[in-house]
Amino acid sequence: MRRTDVPVAQSKVGINSDMGESIGIHSFGNDEALLGIVDTVNVACGMHAGDPSAMRIVVENAIRAGVTIGAHPGLPDIVGFGRREMALDADEVRDLIRYQVGALVGFLEAAGATLHHIKPHGALFHMVARSVDLMGAVCDVAEQYEVPIFGLPGTLHESVTTERGLPFVREFYVDLDYNDDGTIRVNRTGRTPDLEAVSCRVTEVLEGKAVAASGRPLAVEADSFCIHSDLPNAVAVAETVRSVLTARQS
Repeated sequence: MRRTDVPVAQSKVGINSDMGESIGIHSFGNDEALLGIVDTVNVACGMHAGDPSAMRIVVENAIRAGVTIGAHPGLPDIVGFGRREMALDADEVRDLIRYQVGALVGFLEAAGATLHHIKPHGALFHMVARSVDLMGAVCDVAEQYEVPIFGLPGTLHESVTTERGLPFVREFYVDLDYNDDGTIRVNRTGRTPDLEAVSCRVTEVLEGKAVAASGRPLAVEADSFCIHSDLPNAVAVAETVRSVLTARQS
């Protein structure tokens, strides 16, 4: 069932960020500083990163900052940060996502907030982009909670979600390289994006174009730019993106 009041691709392009990836006494990311810049957050749900207290803290801080909150479920692989693929069937993927989203919803309900969207993380993000069955499992949970899915345009993320009648938010990553087919290359280690290159890239995407790592031009559309909170200069990157969006959309 599709609700008519579910948020869909916004008329103005926004910024989202992956957060809540701290574990125990170990703190990661620039969550608090980014909350004043982004529009929505994707909260790690304890499988690839994060823990119950980290989830509660980012939910409370995001509510205070007035940003929306989505679930960022990943593979059960903290050592590999959810970036190592696993052999899973659709039932297993559905169970993993439902389990993690349910945990976040518990914290949201306790704080008087609602789930905004679902965005798979890391290797899971790539696995479901290649499999109709696995992407269908993601849609099952999004349909249960009546929320949009964030993902890559022009992939099974978009086509399967759209076929199911669910809203889809098209993402673009300013800090990652793209393959010729529009998929992204995930780095196992973080890097420091050049801010001038970020500004140019955002400007190009707003004009419907980008360049793959091979140099091949790509036709792209984006509803939201993703900023990884663990980038060394994540705050500066987010401010750069916001500056371009403000100038172009004012």
